[in-house]
Amino acid sequence: MELFKTLDPSSLAGATCLAESGEFALYSRDRDSYLLVQKHQGTPWEGISISGDGVFRIGGLLVEAMRHLYRDVASDVHLIRHEKRTAT
Repeated sequence: MELFKTLDPSSLAGATCLAESGEFALYSRDRDSYLLVQKHQGTPWEGISISGDGVFRIGGLLVEAMRHLYRDVASDVHLIRHEKRTAT
């Protein structure tokens, strides 16, 4: 894994963009290397290179983070709904 604190957008000209969402994009660098880029207009682009194996490992960790976040959000929504029902 390599961290790029500043990434020139022109350096990605030959890379294939696999996915893009908001300020993030995932590029294929070669057969088994990927680059996750944060593309924010007000700051220099940043990124991390990830091996194919790293994609699977990080993906699993992100799933756990999403589950944690979902539980927190669902809990908050449940509390708000409960408070509304008891207030009326």
